[in-house]
Amino acid sequence: MMIIDALLDKASTRPAAVIGAGTLGRRIALMLAAKNGQVLLFDTNPAVLDAGLAYARETLPSVVAAISDGQGGRIEAAVSLEAALENAWLVIEALPEKLDLKTAMFGKFSREAPADAILATNSSSYPSRLMVSEVADRTRVLNTHFMMPPEQRAVELMSCGETGEGLIDGLALYFKSLGLSPYVAQKESIGFIENRIWAAIKRESLCVAAEGVATPEVIDRIYCETQGTRMGPFHAMDRVGLDIVLQIEEHYAQAYPNLPEAPRLLLRKMIAEIASV
Repeated sequence: MMIIDALLDKASTRPAAVIGAGTLGRRIALMLAAKNGQVLLFDTNPAVLDAGLAYARETLPSVVAAISDGQGGRIEAAVSLEAALENAWLVIEALPEKLDLKTAMFGKFSREAPADAILATNSSSYPSRLMVSEVADRTRVLNTHFMMPPEQRAVELMSCGETGEGLIDGLALYFKSLGLSPYVAQKESIGFIENRIWAAIKRESLCVAAEGVATPEVIDRIYCETQGTRMGPFHAMDRVGLDIVLQIEEHYAQAYPNLPEAPRLLLRKMIAEIASV
């Protein structure tokens, strides 16, 4: 229990930093503030930062109410990356799926965050092992892959290969106290647990549409009816962002060259059509 006690002590006196205020970054910030947590949210785009901050603050009361012993904390905008990192006990990167960007960012985390800060990536397809070339102490690095909180509260944790003993289990217990459902990957995997299953559904849905077998609307309707879900594959992809979905698919294609190209071609076409509107 020593590690979880240390985490709780740091979380009660120091802020967590979430870098990237987009769809997932703002939702991660929301959950980290659910039990009196202090969170600093940062994004280089002021409009995205303002929107992320507004969403997290507006949604926080409903999340707190769902946690029986919850008490809402504070979510603030950081004026700079340096300010976000200065006293953080936990740093979570929620940036686009671009490995060079993430690697450079982890180098900054390593140099500018406190020496005892936990450094995590929310990447849905890149293992954190690939991001640590500029990190001095890799025992504090791991993946914390959030789904789409607060509706989907599962979060996957995976070691970079050198993560300190007990850190993942301690962080999993901490996330559980926030109303999240942690799942620990037992070994490194590109795509982790849920995303590997989802990737197959998503990719085949794109193939069905690309081949002209059915429209995205029809695919979503039949999927919802037969699987008993409220959201079909295309609706889910829209929610994440087609640009992010494409980045993930391109990474999978690099790792697994035999994957069909049709899903990526359709995604590029859809993104171009949206951009032209």
